[in-house]
Amino acid sequence: MYAHINLSMGIAMQKIWAEQALIGDEWQKAVSIEIGADGRISKISENNEPLETRMGALLPAPANLHSHAFQRAMAGMTERRGPAEHDTFWTWRKLMFRFLEELTPDDIEAIAAFVQMEMLESGYAAVGEFHYVHHQPDGTPYDDLGELSARIAAAATQSGIGLTLLPVLYQQGGCDGSLLAPGQIRFGNDIDRFSRLAERAGDIIRALAPDAGLGIAPHSLRAVSRDALEAAVALAPELPLHMHLAEQTGEVDEVLAAYGQRPVEWLLDHHAVDERWCLIHCTQMTKDETAALAKTGAVAGLCPMTESSLGDGIFNGVNFLHHGGQFGIGSDSNIRIALSEELRTFEYSQRLRDRHRAILATQDRSTGRVLFESTARGGAQATRRAAGTIAVGAFADLLALDTHTIDLEGKLGDDLLDGYIFSGDDRMVSDVWSAGRHLVQGGCHVRREAIVARYRTTMRSLKERI
Repeated sequence: MYAHINLSMGIAMQKIWAEQALIGDEWQKAVSIEIGADGRISKISENNEPLETRMGALLPAPANLHSHAFQRAMAGMTERRGPAEHDTFWTWRKLMFRFLEELTPDDIEAIAAFVQMEMLESGYAAVGEFHYVHHQPDGTPYDDLGELSARIAAAATQSGIGLTLLPVLYQQGGCDGSLLAPGQIRFGNDIDRFSRLAERAGDIIRALAPDAGLGIAPHSLRAVSRDALEAAVALAPELPLHMHLAEQTGEVDEVLAAYGQRPVEWLLDHHAVDERWCLIHCTQMTKDETAALAKTGAVAGLCPMTESSLGDGIFNGVNFLHHGGQFGIGSDSNIRIALSEELRTFEYSQRLRDRHRAILATQDRSTGRVLFESTARGGAQATRRAAGTIAVGAFADLLALDTHTIDLEGKLGDDLLDGYIFSGDDRMVSDVWSAGRHLVQGGCHVRREAIVARYRTTMRSLKERI
């Protein structure tokens, strides 16, 4: 029934039939989609007789635009109260630093492969890996400066996920230029060494499948100097640029004290922010900052479950969308991989703040439709991936929903998306393709057994060390 998959050698031509599919901006019925050997959609036709490979509903599979893969192994380990009066992002951060000091290259590869597998099973076809662990625990570079970048790439070869690798520039401990603390020294590079690291990462990416990509990621206004940020922005002007921005009130206060402006205000005044940029979180913005950022064309990278877990705050989605803003979704700390839950959490946060319902819906598109389409297109823009919609010439990043599940029974079009996001979960995801690679079949990744076995071994070993 399924096309043979050889993740190291590419794919065979495929034909898929679906009862319904979101093609471009329209729902179509009895859709046939042909995928070429290059992993791109070569033909779409409507009102066809069923083919051997039959799906319920086909959607464009989004890219997860923001992940720190290694943090998946920390899930559930940071829910105890510390000695401080209140646990915050900053107390969580200290625990994270202690955890990553124990990670070996083998650990990082095994964890990354596992979380990428989970992403695919959740419905993501690709990931933007915001990769900032570069060196040995004492800060000494590996003999291969790109050793850990290569491990992320090796994980993507195992899982088959579409990878946009985002090597992170992390230079200082705060806006005051302080030295990196022990937990941070695995991240650290000056701009010269980072340039070499990014060049090595490019070599690694070019050895992967043709849909793999590279970006540049200055970590934040706290972690890079003004000169280093300017150099990073200029380093590869054709590549996507990702950066954390305005996540925490403490960050806003620090930048305001050092720069005389709030983070979003300062960035927009000093850099030509445009469609190339993806700014992560942005949960601490004024109404004017929200409107100004939306008008730049940059993607807001939202991570609703992580932002909830860390107490970051609530992104002003209503105002941002009102001004034409683009957003995508990331899983960030990977505390839980669940695409539908990320979308539901985002919408519900808006409802709780403003005390309204269906708050992101428009007159012609349901809430689920707005959430899903925006996520698919924003993720594709942020990762510079020729996807985000089902169209001839686009990569075949496809997500199939099982329309026979009870909460999707009889639902069509936007009602189907609303049922999936608001009354369902990722068990509704039956199949996923990444650039034509049919990686999830019948709800399970084609390499699940081997990837899970390696991850279990890694977690047992970590438990003995931590």
